[in-house]
Amino acid sequence: MYKIITIVGARPQFIKAAVVSRAIGEWNKVHQMQIEEIIVHTGQHYDVNMSDVFFEEMSIPRPAYNLHVGGGTHGVNTGRMLEKIEQVLLDENPNVVLVYGDTDSTLAGALAAAKLHIPVAHVEAGLRSFNMNMPEEINRILTDRVSSYLFCPTDTAMDNLSQEGYDNFAVNMVNIGDVMLDASLFYRRQNKASDGIRQLVDSLGSFYLATVHRAENTDSEVRISAIMRALEKISLYKKVVLPLHPRTKKILAAHNIQLKNIVTIEPVGYFDMLYLESHCDAVLTDSGGVQKEAFFFQKPCITLRDETEWVELVKHGYNCLAGADEEKILSAEARLRGGAMEFKHELYGDGHAGNKIVEFLMDK
Repeated sequence: MYKIITIVGARPQFIKAAVVSRAIGEWNKVHQMQIEEIIVHTGQHYDVNMSDVFFEEMSIPRPAYNLHVGGGTHGVNTGRMLEKIEQVLLDENPNVVLVYGDTDSTLAGALAAAKLHIPVAHVEAGLRSFNMNMPEEINRILTDRVSSYLFCPTDTAMDNLSQEGYDNFAVNMVNIGDVMLDASLFYRRQNKASDGIRQLVDSLGSFYLATVHRAENTDSEVRISAIMRALEKISLYKKVVLPLHPRTKKILAAHNIQLKNIVTIEPVGYFDMLYLESHCDAVLTDSGGVQKEAFFFQKPCITLRDETEWVELVKHGYNCLAGADEEKILSAEARLRGGAMEFKHELYGDGHAGNKIVEFLMDK
């Protein structure tokens, strides 16, 4: 029996983990050698939407452990998770610990495993924004350094690791593609968008989709004001749909920023988000995941950040970095209206990243 411990701390990580979980299930059906996966939910991000219905609709295995860690500072959360994950690893004695992305849960799981000399497999390894003010950047770098298996989503991620000297380290480094492409393809076929979102899309006909939630934008009155002014101006001739993150909503109210033209809606689930992404004309976002999903659905994207981990999207012209500069956002949107964009590059693999991860681990 080969045992995998999977560490997750938020809904996006569950969705990514579901890709590999399905691949494990497929492997177990085909091979006599059985893989046991044990999912550990740190509880880093409490989410009222993660009910039984969530797991059933998303075809995601329920966690065997919920550590109920959350609500504290980065240091407090990471320390508590490190302590609790270590005990789970001592009890379960897995062959490998699988972590995703760049959250505090990712780093805590990697550190706990590495200190117990259990191999760490990092999915989405090698991503870099080169902005050390982002806690996610610190988590990425440290997690990569203690991992034995570095599963990169792109050639750019592989290059980043090579430039940092990983070719000289005793690690397994491979570009397996992006698990979020697997997820988008799988869940797109489920077609489970809510009636309310379908009706909204039908009523609008043509619209842009915007998301704004990153602290670098919401914690700055200058940045959030500039972004909203730009979205308001764009909304005068093209409707902008903005699922309003609770933190963003609170900040807008605190600064008395009124949204008169933008179509604001409550935060949406994954199925509704995919539906909005697939039916919009373009995306304006500060989310890393939404940038990629825009590309998966062949939608041009304006990124409301000063840098992005997905530099290949910028390199090939699918993504434009506008930051929180009102004029840059408006200029980028004007260029979008200048003509249709041709999506001709395969940047994130073939949609079988989950299977490749399982096959790679089983070959070692």
